[in-house]
Amino acid sequence: MAGALHKLRKSLSRRFSSSPDSSPPPLPPSNPQNNGVSEDARSSVSHSPSSSVSRFTRSLSNCSSKKICAICLDKVRRGQGQAIFTAECSHSFHFNCIVVNVDHGNLVCPICRSKWKDVPFRAPTTNNIAYNGAGGSRVLNVAPELPLLDHFSDDEPLPRVQISPTSGPRGLTLTTFTEFPAVAASESPAAFSLLVSIRAPPLHVDDARAPIDLVAVLDVSSSMVGAKLSLLKRAVRFVIHNLTSSDRLSIVAFSSRARRILPLRRMSDTGRADAVQAIDSLTSNGGTDIVGGLTKGARVLEERREQNAVAAIILLSDGKDNYNNNCNILRRSSSSSQAGKSNPRLAPPPPEYLKELPASINNHSGQASIPVHTFGFGLDHDSTAMHAISDASGGTFSFVESVVMIQDAFARCIGGLLSVVAQEVRVMVKTASPGLRIGSIHSGSYVSEISDEGQQGVIEVENLYAEEDKQFLVDLSIPPGEREEKTALLDVVCSYKDSVSSEELEVKGERVYVGRPQNLCPTDLVVSVEIDRQRNRIMVAEGIREAQVMAEAGNLEGAQCSLSEARASLLSSPSAQAGDCLCNRLEAELREIRERMTNQELYRQSGRAFVLSGLSSHSLQRATTRGDENSLVGFGYDTPTMVSMVTKSQQLTLNKAQEH
Repeated sequence: MAGALHKLRKSLSRRFSSSPDSSPPPLPPSNPQNNGVSEDARSSVSHSPSSSVSRFTRSLSNCSSKKICAICLDKVRRGQGQAIFTAECSHSFHFNCIVVNVDHGNLVCPICRSKWKDVPFRAPTTNNIAYNGAGGSRVLNVAPELPLLDHFSDDEPLPRVQISPTSGPRGLTLTTFTEFPAVAASESPAAFSLLVSIRAPPLHVDDARAPIDLVAVLDVSSSMVGAKLSLLKRAVRFVIHNLTSSDRLSIVAFSSRARRILPLRRMSDTGRADAVQAIDSLTSNGGTDIVGGLTKGARVLEERREQNAVAAIILLSDGKDNYNNNCNILRRSSSSSQAGKSNPRLAPPPPEYLKELPASINNHSGQASIPVHTFGFGLDHDSTAMHAISDASGGTFSFVESVVMIQDAFARCIGGLLSVVAQEVRVMVKTASPGLRIGSIHSGSYVSEISDEGQQGVIEVENLYAEEDKQFLVDLSIPPGEREEKTALLDVVCSYKDSVSSEELEVKGERVYVGRPQNLCPTDLVVSVEIDRQRNRIMVAEGIREAQVMAEAGNLEGAQCSLSEARASLLSSPSAQAGDCLCNRLEAELREIRERMTNQELYRQSGRAFVLSGLSSHSLQRATTRGDENSLVGFGYDTPTMVSMVTKSQQLTLNKAQEH
């Protein structure tokens, strides 16, 4: 017995002396509204994942031949204080690593993919265990493993606030433009374009705004060390201090496992203090389980007892998900699955990957979704997976290339989320004369449908930020005229719900007409600048998408040609020659992408993420963060509230720099 106890002490000594901090991590703040056991207290119980995840690029076959654990990539050493699990297929792993892998439902060998009949199981830890640390004898009090909470319905109750119907911003505005002012009576164009534009009202300081339920899902794996973790904490503190007592925040941290370190709390003075304490307690270690973090973050919103008007998840990660094998399927097939698509966004990722995401954040399942705004940080994150997650949920993907940009990226995102003025926005178009047919609706990532044999169409926009614009091109086929002065083309109606009062409203646009003279005059041949600039936006996005497909296939020369053709077409357009600001931004974007496609290494490091973030922005007509502090230029879609929040973030950073 004494010998066994001595071996146990020796093994624990090695285990804890190898950690940079051998003391147990602090418990996160408790929820004053919840007298039960916090789900997060259990996360401080013994779990010491390996710190070698950054070497995940080694092949699994090498792991097997070199006696390396395929989960954490550390050496499998017998007799040196490490518990080893050897499967019936003869492959060995650290016991702690493989248990976490099995906990996530992986019942096959990570190396040879053999299905296991016997899987490892970890019993609850009890009792106080003595060990010899590097500095002498100590006693470690290991808390017992507590039962899992089977629900997250412990959200803090919302304040009771009376909102008057007139306390919010004004209504939406709806405008339309025709491609040309007139079409000859004898002509019958097959694709005559109309532009439908909706604009959200401003949000003034005195206006009531819609409160938000926000969940921050944060990667704290072993690669998030040093300045990365420090600046992440600073960025989340910025978010915390810009929420009000009507807003609620929950924080989920994930590495090899996901932990909810803050329940859904109101950001009152007490709530802010607890949120800051939870953030400051974070340390980095372990692997990267993105799906596990998202699943727990989604549960926070799915199981809340009360709901604020706006809900969203922000997800930041600097690495690749090494706990969900279907992420590899996603990366292999994403580029090949895009062939033949006319939509400027990427094709939907393979169903194998989407099935691992909760249904509440996957709008391809046909259900209402919670938008996930993803932030790929650094040069090693999985931009394809992060873009797929945001695309499936209706969120945006931002490429945070530089460590100093995390706070500004968060600021831009919450600047929009804290200014939602309209929800369930729905644009309906209907032909106004016999013989007209709606041929296509260019709606990007927004769902659109043409029905009644081309007589009607609808676009689902979901939500609008204050002073945000959405532009949609509608192509009509027009029959020959009958010597009329004009032909009625389209009726447009926009319905939506006010995000503050929840009042259902409707805006009717003026009926759209086009002149039908026998002979056209010179002014009738002048294309609408508004329509031309939106055509340029769609054309450039399509050119970027085609270039990205070629780059993924290794054809950088073809990608460069596609970008050059898009640039030439852009610069020859009437709106570009008139000095249009949007065209100038599009030309700058094409130039930046060309530079990031100079060679395959540069494309893999930053080009892919830069392109995907741009496609996310164009398909939603919503701002994302791209590039670093040196290469970033204004690519458009920023709203005044976004600009204000980013300016606030930059000023805060400048003030802190001057203090030091």
